[in-house]
Parts: sequence; C-alpha cells; structure tokens
Amino acid sequence: MAPTFVTQLFNSIADTGRELLDLRGGKKRNHSINGLCRDLLTQKGEASGMALAREIVEAWNGLSDDDKLDFLNFLNAEMAPDQKKIEKAVAAYHKDPGPENYKALSAAVEAPRQELMRRINSAPGATAAIVSMRKFLVGQLRSHPHLKAVDADLKHLLSSWFNRGFLTLERIDWRTPAVVLEKLIEYEAVHEIEGWEDLRRRLDQDRRCFAFFHPALPDEPLIFVEVALVRGLASAIQPLLSREAERGDPTKADTAIFYSISNCQDGLKGISFGNFLIKQVVAELSKELPNLRHFATLSPVPGFMRWLTGVKGAAAGMHFKEINAVRTQLKEKDWADNPAVSENLKEPLEQLCVHYLVNEKSGDRPLDPVLRFHIGNGARLEQINWLGDRSGNGMAQSAGLLVNYYYSLKDIEKNHEAYANEHRIATSSAIQSLAKSGKKIVAPAG
Repeated sequence: MAPTFVTQLFNSIADTGRELLDLRGGKKRNHSINGLCRDLLTQKGEASGMALAREIVEAWNGLSDDDKLDFLNFLNAEMAPDQKKIEKAVAAYHKDPGPENYKALSAAVEAPRQELMRRINSAPGATAAIVSMRKFLVGQLRSHPHLKAVDADLKHLLSSWFNRGFLTLERIDWRTPAVVLEKLIEYEAVHEIEGWEDLRRRLDQDRRCFAFFHPALPDEPLIFVEVALVRGLASAIQPLLSREAERGDPTKADTAIFYSISNCQDGLKGISFGNFLIKQVVAELSKELPNLRHFATLSPVPGFMRWLTGVKGAAAGMHFKEINAVRTQLKEKDWADNPAVSENLKEPLEQLCVHYLVNEKSGDRPLDPVLRFHIGNGARLEQINWLGDRSGNGMAQSAGLLVNYYYSLKDIEKNHEAYANEHRIATSSAIQSLAKSGKKIVAPAG
C-alpha cells in the first residue's frame, strides 16, 4: 500500500533527525544494532530518537539468524534490570511504602529493554519489526531457555499494544484487497485453502469470513474465522469445503457453523484474540441475519490420537486390553472404508474421545487446546461426529472425529463462569450418555 500521510510525516521527522545525528557524530557514530539501541536509550530529542528507532528497525530486518540471536542475548544481558537498584528500591519501600518509593521500585523492576522497545516503536514499521523479533524469539526458546525473561517482556508490551480496544473487526469478502486475500491462503491453519477458486468458494454468498486487524498492521490479519451458513448442525467438514456443493440462501439458514479459526501472527503467540472474535462475530451475524438461531463450531480434536497412542491403563470405563484392541484395529489400512471394522470401532472411539476431552487434564486445565478455547469462551461440548473429517490430517490426529461446540446465547456467560471458577465443562445430554468414567461434568442447559 502507498505510505499514509502519518507515515510520510514520521519519515520526514526521522530524516531530519538523521541529519542532526550525522552532524553531531559524523563517522564516529556506532551503526551496529547494539550501539544504536544504547544511543536510543540516552537520546532525548524526538527527531533524533525517531531516526535511531528507524535505523534499528532497518538493522533488525537485515540481520542473519545468528546476528538476531546475538541481539536477543544483548537484550537479555545488557538490557536486564539492575539487581542492586532493585534491592535498594525494595529496602526503601519496606521502610516507607509511600507513592514515591513505590514509583522508584516500579522503575527499578522494569527491564530497560521495555523502554527500549517503546522507543523503537515510534518508527514507521516498528510494530511489525517487534512482532517479528518475538516470532524469532519464540522459535529459539527451547534451545535457549535463558531468553525467557526477554520473551516475557516482549509479550507484556505486545499484550498492551494489541489490546482488544485497539483492534477492528472486518468482514473479508471477494472485494477485499488481494494483499489481504493472499494472507488468508497463507495463514489458514485448519483446512488448507487450495488456491483462488477454493478461496472464492469460502467467501461465497452462504459463507462469511471475519478477521481482527490492528492499525499498525493494516494488511495483516491477526486472527480470522470462516463461517458456513447452513440448516441444522453440520457434522462433516468435506461438504462444507466442497467447491461443487450447491450454494445456499443465507436468509434461509438457521445455523452458523464456525469451521476454521486461524491465528496468523506467531509473534503474538499467547496473546488471545479468539474469545473476543467469536462473540463479536455472533453479534454481527445476528444483526445481519436475524433468521440465525444456532451458533456452533465444527472443530478438530488435535491431540486425541497422540493421547490414545500413549494410554497405559484403563480409561473411559474400558480395560487396557480393550483399548489396545482399538489401537490395533486403527492400524489396519483403510479401516474407515471397511464397514465391519468401522462399526466395531465407532462406540469405543467416541467414548474414548469424550473421556479425553472431559477428563484428561494438564493441572486443572483440559488437555485438548481446542476444547480449552471454546469452553473457556462459554460454549457447550455438544456432539461427537463420527468420521467427520476423512482427510489425511483428520484421520491422523483424531481418527476422523470432529466436535461441535455450541454457543447458546443465553448460557455463554453461565458456562464461562462454571469453567473459570470451578473448572467444570458444560456438556449436552448426548455427551453425557457417552461419558462412562463417572467424572463430574455440567448437566445440559435447560
């Protein structure tokens, strides 16, 4: 896109600042990214500060992966809080917990790298560069765990900058600029978009797509949801994805099916937008199409087969030998196309899936990330769909099972509170009948 007036203005200020810096420093100026950062933290002038920030952004964008890692180590070592200052501030606050000492303690505890990032963010394109920094950093944490403090600081800043109040919800359709449409194809994480014709189908008259955007990243969706407008609760994904399927009349649909939700920015990992997205899209659709009465997802169960493969004892009211027999049959080639094997597996697999979703935990939280997301938003675990996704990925991650999470407008807040305060999972009567383990779960609403 062409530079906005504000971007042009900021670049003009930065150009003036660079001239001032060159006059003061000449050839002695340190143009390494570390040196630029040190200068930026000591710089008081607005124009020169913006010039330095722009140079840092340009420098970051030109670094090799090794140099990026060196820069993150610089942030970790040199831009960390001063332990002696913290101890001195803590002692002063203990002696006199007044507002001045509290202010001094807060300043001592905050790492200088946070103020550095705030100053860098004054440059055009800086927000995207900082998101890029964190994307790279997240990819390094497993092999460089000492950088977790840097990650915590970047996440803290980005959580504030990408607060829901700064985001805009936009509907994406075939008239949306191509630069954004291309991003949908690139970022789709649940059901791959196979080119422009496939995308056109997903934006057709009986489909909707909504995304959150941030003013600092106008062409970059942060998260988007794809919706099918249908009659009744969809139980399989292939009919929804088919390009040849008959187009429906959105004014005659009674159900909105959220069949794909994709987070787009790895640099914003851990910063949740989806809870706001679902509720706002429900509100938008209700306003546009008052004929809609039901709102539900058609969701994957991404960790089910991984969990089932690792089960080492009884589960879902089944002995280990029975579970082992299920796993053995799942190894048969094309088992889903063999009616005898498929029918034999249906009931135990559905029971095991319900057990996995409702009872398997990591601490107090459900093991399955998709269930955590929707139940946390106030949805109800509604229905297990047998062979709802027969794609290679669907069979590998969940033996073809898909789940409907139902958003009952009158129960969303009640379900959310039950989960948030008591770790209870709202379930339908159909799910209740499949649950054999005797664990406590919420009775169906109504």
